[in-house]
Amino acid sequence: MLKNFILDTNVLLHDAAAVFGFEDNNVIIPIYVIEELDQFKKDLSELGRNARQVSRTIDGFREQGNLVEGVPMPQGGMLRVGFTEKQLPFKFSNSHVTDNQILATALDIQEREPDRKCVFITKDVNLRIRAEAAGVHAEDYDREQISISELYAGHFELLVPEELIDGLWEKSEIALDVIAPFRPNVDVPIYENEYVLLRGEKTNNHTALARVDVAQNKATLLPRMREGIWGIRPRNKEQQFALDALSRDDVRLVTLVGKAGTGKTLLAIAAGLARTTDAQAYHKMLVSRPIFPLGRDIGYLPGDVEQKLNPWMQPIYDNVEFLLNLSRQDKREGRSHKELLDMGIVQIEPLTYIRGRSIANQYLIVDEAQNLTPHEVKTIITRAGDGTKVVLTGDPYQIDNPYVDAVNNGLTYVVNRFRGERIASHVTLTKGERSQLAELAANLL
Repeated sequence: MLKNFILDTNVLLHDAAAVFGFEDNNVIIPIYVIEELDQFKKDLSELGRNARQVSRTIDGFREQGNLVEGVPMPQGGMLRVGFTEKQLPFKFSNSHVTDNQILATALDIQEREPDRKCVFITKDVNLRIRAEAAGVHAEDYDREQISISELYAGHFELLVPEELIDGLWEKSEIALDVIAPFRPNVDVPIYENEYVLLRGEKTNNHTALARVDVAQNKATLLPRMREGIWGIRPRNKEQQFALDALSRDDVRLVTLVGKAGTGKTLLAIAAGLARTTDAQAYHKMLVSRPIFPLGRDIGYLPGDVEQKLNPWMQPIYDNVEFLLNLSRQDKREGRSHKELLDMGIVQIEPLTYIRGRSIANQYLIVDEAQNLTPHEVKTIITRAGDGTKVVLTGDPYQIDNPYVDAVNNGLTYVVNRFRGERIASHVTLTKGERSQLAELAANLL
């Protein structure tokens, strides 16, 4: 059964291409949504860019026909602009005038076109509840249909005979065809650069860690990291997987997802410093975090750019100074993270100014990437020039941006889209290693 999808303003602000995401069904934009978009068009943030793009898209369809009657879309269905003089029942508060008008439009369309199922699409939780109360079916907008509980982990575990593990330790690699039959669900594919823990069927502590190479039909043994990287040794298998991905120059995009205290940022900075200073594979390490909201001017803080960034970048500075292993005496003598900044080894950059740049031969780390929208992440990754490696870290459960959530933020979007790509690798870290208190707080609070 074909449907009528009525879109709320926040859907179009979240995804400027949302009108093309409903296959051959009709897409209806209430005129009141157009009026709300007009309030954002001068905004210099991501919301303003999306508002302007949506306006251009709708205007392009207007040139092809009458938007009130409907204009055919490339994927099928019709794009329409709807309006109504219908009013919601008195039981709905008048404090939400525009929301009520949008909802009344959806209710009117549902009554006038009973042959098509009417679905109201909004990212506003309370508005979805109010829509259902008014008798209109409402859904959230999730074009990618990513479930955070089913997010690609980047690694898996298999119980195999001990002789297979011995063979892997002896030859440093094993054919995928040999271990594939031991998967619990053989219908789930094994992806390029996925990591695997092989555990003995009889001896629980007889294990081996390996990295999948689908193109070569093999899994390659990961050596033990006894010396670590810049003094950091992995404390669990996930951290070893992460350090391997972070240290490989053939992998140009690494995503690390995990709760607070799992070591995402520390591991990324340690590997970045090692590849920049020791291996000299990159000219410098560029570190950034979203100054929330992305695109908002940072001028409300006093001082120059570096002074404005200090409150936002202090977690990065803390990790760098931890890796430098500075003693109290060193700090009293004035030693700090600024040594690496002054030497040009490390550069701190606000994401606000990244648009238009071409970043070549650098180790780029973007922390707290869960606060980015899919479009913002695309803007960042497309800045990568020849020889640049991009690392995105974040926790999808700690989001400050009101326009994204755990399933549609830029970080999870990249994880889903780059899964299985030969130059990309992903690791989900689950075990907290910051401290016993931090781990307990992350689990209980």
